[in-house]
Amino acid sequence: MHLRLSGKADQEDVEELRLLAESAGAEVCETITGSRDRPDAATFVGKGKAQEIQLAAARHGAQLALVNHALTPSQERNLEKAVGCRVLDRTGLILDIFAQRARSAEGKLQVELAQLEHLSTRLIRGWTHLERQKGGIGLRGPGETQLEVDRRLIRDRIKKLHERLARVSTQRRNRRKARLKVPIPTASLVGYTNAGKSSLFNRLTAASVYSADQLFATLDPTMRRLELPGNLAVILADTVGFIRHLPHDLVEAFKSTLEEVAEASLLLHVVDSSSPERLEQIEQVNRVLSEIHAEAIPQILVFNKIDLTGERPRIERDASGRTRVWLSAKTGAGVELLIEVLTQHYRRKLQRLRLRLPPQAGRLRALLYERAEVLRETLLDSGECEIEAAFDPDRLAWFTRQPDFHAEYLLPDEQRVLAPTGSCP
Repeated sequence: MHLRLSGKADQEDVEELRLLAESAGAEVCETITGSRDRPDAATFVGKGKAQEIQLAAARHGAQLALVNHALTPSQERNLEKAVGCRVLDRTGLILDIFAQRARSAEGKLQVELAQLEHLSTRLIRGWTHLERQKGGIGLRGPGETQLEVDRRLIRDRIKKLHERLARVSTQRRNRRKARLKVPIPTASLVGYTNAGKSSLFNRLTAASVYSADQLFATLDPTMRRLELPGNLAVILADTVGFIRHLPHDLVEAFKSTLEEVAEASLLLHVVDSSSPERLEQIEQVNRVLSEIHAEAIPQILVFNKIDLTGERPRIERDASGRTRVWLSAKTGAGVELLIEVLTQHYRRKLQRLRLRLPPQAGRLRALLYERAEVLRETLLDSGECEIEAAFDPDRLAWFTRQPDFHAEYLLPDEQRVLAPTGSCP
């Protein structure tokens, strides 16, 4: 069921509801649409549409009616009574998909938390047969007591889930600190659900992350090292897809996962170029990025699925310097262009360093070849070697903090450059 509401510029798409239903494993029997100036306070859809849904459910023997909007608990309850079958709103449907797809322990905790937050306002539905029918001394029904018990149990479980997720978030921060010991920048794949993020992730890193032509195929974040030309490297993170009106409970529950996005140095914003609504989807993704305070992170727009549109692989740059790459993760066409853009992005930040290393500094020389781009090396008659290398700023700071590094290894010009901040930043 989908209603077009007047004055609402941001309307959920009927086709998206069908894809969500199929992703959840439901068979769509019939789609009912309508228009209203504003939602009905009792059932959201109104008495006439409720009767239409009832007839359609009886005709097809349907056990579930899906509503492409967020319903209040009372609207959901009243609509169920009117149509004679279970009713699930858009938020409940997305939560069900997430519950099916969560694989990691953290993902399951996050989904359970979001489900309980959603369920806590809808407990009365399960206990209507025990509700108190009339007031008076000695007439307090068992339903109210059971509801109070259930609410307390849910509150206790929510509290425990928050505590466990806080520990998970701490573990993530510790892992991030461990990665920073040998600093490698992180680039996160973000985008609307089913834009092809996991397919692109697999193509770039030769990973085997599950990918399918369905919404929210991947929930749990996956990270892989991606080697770039010039001895550059980046940690690539595949994250959960976004969707218009992503339930707030889910955004809150998945905050520890989305920290990987907020902490990234670059976002690869993957867009389904074959979708007629790609501009709206880009806007929806940017809204969620704003919610998690990641809107200021540099973005590269990656228009995927050009195999469906006939577009040619290419790189575009507009007047503001924003980069767009057109490619197909499925066929691999244009993926080398994305590698080129990534390499250019990180090479722009490189700093050159000139050193003279004695023979006993072999470990430092090996680190230069492993962690930097060695541009030139000259072996001197004294047995020393002069090396010119290009460093990422974070790696340069890490290199100069090595215990066997000494400031006198830097050639005079380099000593003056690093003198204001010291030799071990």
